[in-house]
Amino acid sequence: MQTPATEKDLTFVGCYTTAARKARGTGIDAYRSDPRTRAWQRLDHVGDVVNPSFMISDPVRNTLYVAHGDLEYASAYQVDPSTGRLRFLGQAAAGGRNGVSIALDPTRQFLVVANYSSGSVAALPIGPDGALGDFAHCLELPGACGPYRTEQAMSHPHHTVFDPSGRFLLVPDKGLDRIHVLALDAATGRLAVASQAAMRAGAGPRHIAFHPTLPRAFVVNELDSTIATCGWDAEAGVLTPLHLVPGLPPTFFGVSTAAEVVVTPCGRFVYASHRGQDVVTHCRFDAANDRLDVVGWTPTEGRDPRFMTLTPKGDCLLVANEQGDSIVAFAIDAASGSLAAQRTMPSASPSTIAFL
Repeated sequence: MQTPATEKDLTFVGCYTTAARKARGTGIDAYRSDPRTRAWQRLDHVGDVVNPSFMISDPVRNTLYVAHGDLEYASAYQVDPSTGRLRFLGQAAAGGRNGVSIALDPTRQFLVVANYSSGSVAALPIGPDGALGDFAHCLELPGACGPYRTEQAMSHPHHTVFDPSGRFLLVPDKGLDRIHVLALDAATGRLAVASQAAMRAGAGPRHIAFHPTLPRAFVVNELDSTIATCGWDAEAGVLTPLHLVPGLPPTFFGVSTAAEVVVTPCGRFVYASHRGQDVVTHCRFDAANDRLDVVGWTPTEGRDPRFMTLTPKGDCLLVANEQGDSIVAFAIDAASGSLAAQRTMPSASPSTIAFL
């Protein structure tokens, strides 16, 4: 007999499933973590889901939202918090193709989707029961393309993150080498460009994470594998690049692309993952000198660490090795921020992790 769930002890894992992605995944898995051992017990599996490659949860409605890589819709599932079981609520048109990131607006009225292959961002209305409606507005992102003909032939938005105030949505655009700062009208779902921040030409900004207390944000650039520290003006909605550090060691001469960036709750440590070298770059943020410094690199113990996230308590980093078919849990040393592998969970083509 299953025991009742406790706060944020449910973990959901999504993956790639198609041959085009060289994938072995089969859908969405729901787990409960043991509070003592942190071992995962699988509670539910939802098959016949194509590329559930990015997910977020709404703990108020007990809903899981899913972006489907290479497709043109997003979907919603109701979660039974006592059993972890998922019930399909339906899918809705996302206004473009290949949704790679989704965000829930602070009012919980809209789900925002970054359509990588269409160069657009769309807002989908959310009903009282958590179900999605077809997009209310779709915004094509403006700007000149970066110098790489294949990777930067058009706009490629790759992340959707609301700033700490909830007033602005930040969208790193790999194709245009810039971060779009958008405003969302919570009454209509219309999106508008408030400002843009230009990154280094050919950098390919991919993901962004805010410092928990200071007006700073960290951007991981996919194509040149760098990490940028940016200033954030929450009143004006302006992001300003300040400082750049290399994400790869100087002795590495292979092919590698950056993927994810994570900031610890204390704000002192920043991590970035790299596919090819298959490491996590460990950085320390010196708030007194307003500077990010690279401390070292930790192997991810698997191929292509596309996604990573902190556990709800913030003391453990979960790294999803997409082509390594594993999720590796790294304990974070509270004093130094160093990573130590604790356990490995088999998972086919994992690309996203969400908690509830």
